[in-house]
Amino acid sequence: MNIIYAEYNIHHNSIDRYPYAGYMLRIACREAEKDLKTTPGSQSALNALSIDNPLEYARLYLDGMMQVWVDAEDFLEL
Repeated sequence: MNIIYAEYNIHHNSIDRYPYAGYMLRIACREAEKDLKTTPGSQSALNALSIDNPLEYARLYLDGMMQVWVDAEDFLEL
């Protein structure tokens, strides 16, 4: 059984994802977000996502859909 678990690591500003027992994938939030075009509102929503739902944050990053999510957040603010 594969248990996928993720948590926000405050000490490294990263998402630590555990896809299999004994393995860890660390996603540095700064690197993941460096090329994104955000507004203050979407940046705040992205920060909240990394803390409240780190597994979804990791999925968006690994699927290459983070900019799409940010654009949708900006659209919702209008």
